[in-house]
Amino acid sequence: MLGFSEGSQDLLRSPFMQCRTYSLMVNFLKPMEWALGRFSVDMGIDLGTANTLVSVRGRGIILNEPSVVAVRKDTGEVLLDGMAVGNTAKAMLGKTPGSIEAIRPLRHGVIADFDVTEKMLRYFITKVHEGRHWVKPQVVIAVPVGITAVERRAVIHSAERAGARKVFLIDEPMAAGIGCDLPVTEARGSLIVDIGGGTTEIAVLSLAGAVVATSLRIAGDEMDDAIVSHLRRHHSLLIGEQSAERIKLTIGSAYPMEQELSMEVKGRDSVTGLPRRTTVTSIEIRECLEQPVRLICEAVRAILEEAPPEISADLCDSGVTLVGGGALLFGIADAVTEQLGVPARVAKDPLSAVARGTGIFLDKLDVFSQVLAAEDDR
Repeated sequence: MLGFSEGSQDLLRSPFMQCRTYSLMVNFLKPMEWALGRFSVDMGIDLGTANTLVSVRGRGIILNEPSVVAVRKDTGEVLLDGMAVGNTAKAMLGKTPGSIEAIRPLRHGVIADFDVTEKMLRYFITKVHEGRHWVKPQVVIAVPVGITAVERRAVIHSAERAGARKVFLIDEPMAAGIGCDLPVTEARGSLIVDIGGGTTEIAVLSLAGAVVATSLRIAGDEMDDAIVSHLRRHHSLLIGEQSAERIKLTIGSAYPMEQELSMEVKGRDSVTGLPRRTTVTSIEIRECLEQPVRLICEAVRAILEEAPPEISADLCDSGVTLVGGGALLFGIADAVTEQLGVPARVAKDPLSAVARGTGIFLDKLDVFSQVLAAEDDR
């Protein structure tokens, strides 16, 4: 039987040999990690309060699903081995029995439920990888500008536990600016307003950084809440958030229409408790959306007032670029222009601007390295 002398054992236990062993292990694992990385699908993720979009290098947006997960209340386990995530789970909102809960694990752009967020990310990453659990991708995740260092670390840890090999964070306005092909790396000011589900991100970008920025917790969800409150107060009708979102998308507006619209809404009578239907018009929906739209415009005005004079001169020509799901609200650009006196436009395909930006960012990590926040900074 092979043995070692006492001197040999002391040598093996020496700091020199321990460092040598560690070095050999690292040198062995590095090529292994590189080889596994060759088979992974690196991705950019717009982890939004309302929707999660995934962009893959060379393929564009390949996943766009609601940030909703259905879980069992007693165990917290995701239903049907993860199948009740995204579109399937959103269809359950407001319709689940007592033992099941359909929840949104993110609130105002930050993680409210870490375990469920991890499970949701794992489901999306595995779906993009087509079930290959043994490969781990590099992931770029867009986050609100106003979140704390603790919240940033929480996003990184959740993505790592969900199967990411390396995680980078980028602020949502920067990702949106990159996705809209704005000159964010040049010495020229660009103003981006990202109206999402939980937050509105506003930033003036120049030289690959944010000159001034803010995160406003008034966005699409607050618009839906305003519609729910209006129907309850003025029509004595109780509706859910999905019905409110349909009303917003169908007849909602921030500026007068050439031809005003109306639609039938179904819900529960708040007096009798019985099912009932009523008709609402685009005029009354616009009136109930007036306050959240005005608050967003006021936040943009505050950012414009903070911007340096030279940046303001640039914005006279470039104006305001609107992205996010809230940018799809009819007349939102006209309302911003009217209230601020600055030209505003809705970007092409505003819903996917942030996700497109994360994909471009992933392709050009060397170019955008100065705006990078990696897990090495933890």
